[in-house]
Parts: sequence; structure tokens; C-alpha cells
Amino acid sequence: MRITVKKLTLMSLLTAVALIVFIIEAQIPLPVPIPGAKLGLANTVTLFALFLGRGGQPRQGDGSLVFACEDKRTVPLSWRTVPAPLTTANVFMILICRIILGAAFTGRIAAFIYSIVGGMLSFAVQAAMKRIVTNKQIWVCGAVGAVFHNIGQILAAMLITSTPSIAAYLPLLIIAGIITGVITGLTAQLTIMRLTIND
Repeated sequence: MRITVKKLTLMSLLTAVALIVFIIEAQIPLPVPIPGAKLGLANTVTLFALFLGRGGQPRQGDGSLVFACEDKRTVPLSWRTVPAPLTTANVFMILICRIILGAAFTGRIAAFIYSIVGGMLSFAVQAAMKRIVTNKQIWVCGAVGAVFHNIGQILAAMLITSTPSIAAYLPLLIIAGIITGVITGLTAQLTIMRLTIND
């Protein structure tokens, strides 16, 4: 798989942003009595990267995409021209790097298995949904992905602890996942729509 310098730079930047968001979020406890519940703000970056490139017009030469912006006066040129598009494999690499580095930087190595299982299941569903949803429906993808992330974490916890009763938390986590998933999905959606007018 050949990756251009521009695309590698973009992937590195998105990985760094996702990692910073993840580390900051890890320091903020949620005021809800639901074990395992979190905002999952780093998933905003995953969704942004997954859907980035739709609506862009190819530019001759380096394969970049040039986006038509709503207000060219307020959006720097560098935001309108990006390496395009990131493949599903590229975005998967961003996700895996963020999970591994996130566990290392936060010291939560024990939680790594939960994050990797939940993240991979969520990503698989979101990558499949990318084929059927538009850029105006990314919030749906965010909600569904968050739900499957929680399902993956519960399955991992049940296997590791051999405690089937943990599944009792699933309904609460699904509700929390829908709410947080809509938030992260809308954030990614509005960011992408800010870059491009047409889907």
C-alpha cells in the first residue's frame, strides 16, 4: 500500500489530534453512575477521517481534493486542499495507533483490550455504513458506531472476567452510546460540511 507524504502527514496529524482528545477526556470523569460510559470524543476524528474526501473535486498532479467552501474568506486555503481520499485502511491505521498510544500515555494498559475490541467492532460497522449514508447522515453512523463500541466492550469484559451478569449494563450503555454517538457524529458532520457545500 503506497502512501504519499501528504497523506501520511494528514494521517499523523489526525492521529495526534485524536490522541490529545482521548488523553484530555480520560482526565474528565463523567457525572453518571454507569461503569464504562464515556463521551468517546476521539471517535469524532475517526468519523471525520472516514468521510473526508466526499464532495471534493480531484486536482491534477498530486491527487489532492479541492473543496468548495461556503465562505472562502474565512477558510484558509490549506483547509480546502487535502490529500484525497483517505482509504478505509488509512483510517483503521489512525484508529489503531490512537488506541495503542492512548493506552501507553494514560497508563491504562489493562483497559487496552476493551478499547481495541470495542474500537474494531465500531469501526467495522461505521466503515460498512459509509457505503449507504450521506455526509448529512454521519450522526447516524456515529450513534450506531458508539452502540457497537459498547457492545464490543461488554463482550470483552464478559470473556475476560467470565461474568455474564456484566451484560446487565448493556441497555444503559446503549442509551449512553446513542447520545454520545450523535454528539460525536454531528461534530464530524458539521466539520466536513464546513469544508464542502455539496454532498
